[in-house]
Amino acid sequence: MYERLTKCPLCKSGLFINHIIVEDKAISKESFIICACKNCELWFTNPRPDPENSIHYYSSDRYISHQKQSKGITDLVYKLVRRYTMRQKMRWITDRYPRKGRLLDFGCGVGHFVKACQTNGWNAYGLEPNPTAAAIATNTLGIPLIANLPALAQQKKFDVITLFHVLEHIHSLNKTLKLLLDRLKKRGLLFIAVPNRDSADATVFKENWAAWDVPRHLYHFNIRSMQHLAERHGCRIVEILPMKLDAYYVSLLSHQYIGSPNRFYKAIREGYRSNREAKKNATNYSSLLFVLKKK
Repeated sequence: MYERLTKCPLCKSGLFINHIIVEDKAISKESFIICACKNCELWFTNPRPDPENSIHYYSSDRYISHQKQSKGITDLVYKLVRRYTMRQKMRWITDRYPRKGRLLDFGCGVGHFVKACQTNGWNAYGLEPNPTAAAIATNTLGIPLIANLPALAQQKKFDVITLFHVLEHIHSLNKTLKLLLDRLKKRGLLFIAVPNRDSADATVFKENWAAWDVPRHLYHFNIRSMQHLAERHGCRIVEILPMKLDAYYVSLLSHQYIGSPNRFYKAIREGYRSNREAKKNATNYSSLLFVLKKK
């Protein structure tokens, strides 16, 4: 059911240490160790559920990105924010790649962003391994889904590939990135958004920071570990963009998990403080969007 890693999943170094113990406050209430690689600075959950059993940690109506209906006020906030961020994502992409062509949203969830890209003129596809989310994307939104990685390998190349809060979930990290880059055109763009463990809100909440989200999040990035990932795969980071709204949502979840009274007020205050601190140092935003190109 669990797999224990003896080497860093990114650089394959055996030089890593146990760094912090974090509880899965969202679903299972189990505790997991996060290890820190001394070579590439990637942090990773270890041991972790194996691929066959990982689905049990997503099988909850509290895992909102795989659901169609809102279950409470926090989920409603998430969906309201999602409407805004979808438009923002669209602007980020079209500003940097105005010639609309083929786009793949890898880990597309229930398919809302793919649908928005289609409406905006892109020839957009999704790939979603979770069967519940994939069924919603297909049956409700009519999203064209690529079934799996072998099917992706047979696809024509894409102009843009996006992974919005997806990379941290992928078991076969290097293998999957290699395939995605193989399916990306020479001048194409790869957009990768991940939580930032160096953020001001991560520093405040420590082991209660909601964006650890163990064991669903297998990896925990900062800028330096993402730079190592880009170099390992023959890419360069051409731009780093802040995802400012994430500070508010992550702070709201973190206060909810620790049972804070007045959590909405506190989340707004903490999200604002986190973004204010990040203005002094751009590496400190709660989540970062990395734009990569092949060398």
